[in-house]
Amino acid sequence: MSYTYDEQNIFAKILRGEIPSKPVFDDRFAYAFPDITPQRPTHILVIPKGPYRCYDHFMTAASDAEIVGFFKAVAEVAKQQGLSEAHDGKGYRLITNSGAHSHQEVPHFHVHLLGGAPVGPLVSA
Repeated sequence: MSYTYDEQNIFAKILRGEIPSKPVFDDRFAYAFPDITPQRPTHILVIPKGPYRCYDHFMTAASDAEIVGFFKAVAEVAKQQGLSEAHDGKGYRLITNSGAHSHQEVPHFHVHLLGGAPVGPLVSA
């Protein structure tokens, strides 16, 4: 399958500096910033710097260095936010949506890092 990446999506504009954001993490592989509609006390979006539409696109088109770098960045953000159990946090949830049935709102691969309070069951009926 081929993936079409929309260069005008809001995350692409944030990465280009066209829309302001307040980074909590920024390296060569990933950029992280608070969600504008947080669902828990800590709700951070972590996005790769490359133009990947969804998780499937990222995993099939990104280099091994990008994949490892991105997921190490996610772990670093969890640590910095005080959520990582390895650093005395109480844990967190990572969520990613991929495609129409998942309700993916922004067509740029990203993960939601949620924590700071119990997040409840994974899916409600």
